[in-house]
Amino acid sequence: MDRTLYVDRYYMTEVDTFEDSIYCHHALMGENFISEHSHTKGQFLYAEGGIVFLKTSEKSYFLPARHYIWIPGGIKHSIYPSSPEVVMRNLYFPAFATDGDFFNEVSIYPVNDFLIEFIMFTNRWTGNIFPTEEPKFSIAKAFKLILPEVSQTELPLALPYPKDEKLKLIVNYLEQRIDQNISFKKLANEFELSERTLARLFQRELNMSFIQYYTILRMLTALKLLLDEKMSVNDVSMRVGYSSLPTFSNTFYKVIGVRPSEYIKNKNLLL
Repeated sequence: MDRTLYVDRYYMTEVDTFEDSIYCHHALMGENFISEHSHTKGQFLYAEGGIVFLKTSEKSYFLPARHYIWIPGGIKHSIYPSSPEVVMRNLYFPAFATDGDFFNEVSIYPVNDFLIEFIMFTNRWTGNIFPTEEPKFSIAKAFKLILPEVSQTELPLALPYPKDEKLKLIVNYLEQRIDQNISFKKLANEFELSERTLARLFQRELNMSFIQYYTILRMLTALKLLLDEKMSVNDVSMRVGYSSLPTFSNTFYKVIGVRPSEYIKNKNLLL
């Protein structure tokens, strides 16, 4: 069987074959990407062994080690692992009457030790878990129910896509010069815009300020370098335009929730 066709068939059909089941799938990616698809059930995705990039029509998400992403049902998305060796641990849930607003948005959260133990417990499950399969179904359902309780700190590990052609050029300019500390004034002058006009452009198109976008861009790049390039924290700091290591470390902590040195230690867990 052609492997690509298998991936498409699985993600397009198997998950939603039975409306009331919880579907579980743990597997080595074995592919460079999973093309755009959607499913009626909501998806919990935890990855081991590398970075996963997930794209929707609105944003590009970055899923690093020790984090999970929740994808509501009906959201079209594609998945790009940093390596075919990435292991994806997926649980697909039908909607329950008890679901709150937490499950309506694509969101990324850090994973604590308790949730990791629960994730690894689900490794024994494969395929559909039906409501008649007790206590397995109740345990699987409890996994979903506890997510809002153990996921208190959503991380902004996503960047929206600009639709404005001018802003696309500006964002590309920032990406290509990530090792430079580009000031807002310099950026406005480079593209012959007033600072006021540039500020409005970011807010209108991306719903965030320039400094918010630029900071997240630099931290996501830093995460990728720490995970993929095996660079030191000091080298990464310079590569994303920070001349001060403490400033970089403090900014990384504010965005990611841990110091970069601690992140390097944690990222190897469960790889």
